[in-house]
Amino acid sequence: MKDFFYNLVNTWWGILIIVLASLLIWLVLSAVFYKQFFKRFYDIVFSVLALIILSPLLLIISILVRIKLGSHVIFKQKRPGKNCKIFTLHKFRTMTDKKDSEGNLLPDSERLTKFGKFLRSTSLDELPELWDILRGKMSFIGPRPLLVEYLPLYNQEQNKRHLVKSGLTGWAQVNGRNAISWDDKFKYDVEYVNKVSIWLDIKIFFKTIVLVFKRKGINQNNNVTMDFFMGNDNGI
Repeated sequence: MKDFFYNLVNTWWGILIIVLASLLIWLVLSAVFYKQFFKRFYDIVFSVLALIILSPLLLIISILVRIKLGSHVIFKQKRPGKNCKIFTLHKFRTMTDKKDSEGNLLPDSERLTKFGKFLRSTSLDELPELWDILRGKMSFIGPRPLLVEYLPLYNQEQNKRHLVKSGLTGWAQVNGRNAISWDDKFKYDVEYVNKVSIWLDIKIFFKTIVLVFKRKGINQNNNVTMDFFMGNDNGI
């Protein structure tokens, strides 16, 4: 037995066995304890890495937003997260502050510039949310955080989307994003909550990359933003 362990740590095949066994154990633990521990662990690790690697891009986009759209560079808005707890969401600004003669903001379609459309279509405007992930307000994968005004409008089933942290991307995003109806969006959100796992998150992650490059599902019915959720006709 002593010779066996000696060979393990002193031969290339032995080291390979140890590495593969360690990876297998790590993968099993990640799958079993994903919701309890590893989901947040991976959020921290990958958000830190992403912020470091993408810091030059973040700086460049910040400068371009300041030049083309003015200040403030970062768009901040209150959104409900896990257990409906309100947090501040951070995104790159994509609209100007143009107003009419009475001082009211112009419609979104008139304030969204070509540069803003580019940021949205490439999802680059979402990059500051990496900071929200690092500080524990969001996760990489989960239902997208919607407006606070929607909270009283959800029925009991739809409100289940708040049983997990909001995500940078989610099951609804890879199944149509803004091009699907509110009913379908909530259906996918609740389905994710019921089935959340490391395997589903990996699937969503890679599908998101494909869709970002294809730039699919950005708008709904040719609108620049998602239609406002008006509630449910059939009540609770």
